[in-house]
Amino acid sequence: MELFLQQVLNGLTLGGVYCLVALGLTLVYGILHVPNFAHGAFYMAGAYAAFFLIDRLGFHYWLAMAGAALAVALLSVLAERLVFHPLRNAPYLHHMIASIGILLFLESSVQALWGADFHRMTTPYSQMLSLGDVTLPAQRLLIIVAAFVLVLLLQLFLKKTITGATIVAMAQNRDGAALVGIDANRVAMLTFAIAGVLAAMAAVLYAPINLVYSSMGHLVITKAFVIIVLGGMGSVPGAIAGGLIIGFAESFGAFYISTDYKDIIAFVLLVAILSLRPEGLFRKGAY
Repeated sequence: MELFLQQVLNGLTLGGVYCLVALGLTLVYGILHVPNFAHGAFYMAGAYAAFFLIDRLGFHYWLAMAGAALAVALLSVLAERLVFHPLRNAPYLHHMIASIGILLFLESSVQALWGADFHRMTTPYSQMLSLGDVTLPAQRLLIIVAAFVLVLLLQLFLKKTITGATIVAMAQNRDGAALVGIDANRVAMLTFAIAGVLAAMAAVLYAPINLVYSSMGHLVITKAFVIIVLGGMGSVPGAIAGGLIIGFAESFGAFYISTDYKDIIAFVLLVAILSLRPEGLFRKGAY
């Protein structure tokens, strides 16, 4: 039972990180209607921004997280204004090529500044906690709590505020939202900023466990794509449910099967579920 509970906590940790990344990705998908590969680079940029603030400038962990979130939000908005906005009437393939270009540009920039080495981010939460017979690093517990709080705040924002309602309306029908007076440019910038904040905070929460390196966003963004397809393209509840499913599947799969197949489990699960339900878990998508 202790080992089982340990895997539950590990699954919540992974699921929390995946949820945050997938939520940002699915919000942007609602605006662009194309996969944004640059989101993985924003995740990586958030980790490097916090690492720079902590390691070079001596910022506290929480101040570094806030600084990284702000920096990536600005970077994400800048990408939307300079790259994606001019392509708004172009074929969707152009958006995908542009997002890959941003990904390669940011990775090359990081390697030029910090090299290709792995870096360890320090955290004030390095102690071990005991929950009954289960031991858990404090950083993992922080990830679980922070992810739950951020997901709850995002849900309240989308459902209880007028600004959040405009984002949902844009995700459902961009042309219809524009016809009723919603400023599409403002909503697009806000959506990209929120996605950038979620990616940066997920990276800063997970980096002390998983190191900081230039290609750290590759596997995470690949699994985020699996999650949004699994949950239903554009569906916020689907992104949350899909993130938790993948997190638990990886945690239990690595323990009961083999760690060698941990990263394959997500894709096997995707094929299995989509074979039975091709539209994903949430049929209505962004609706």
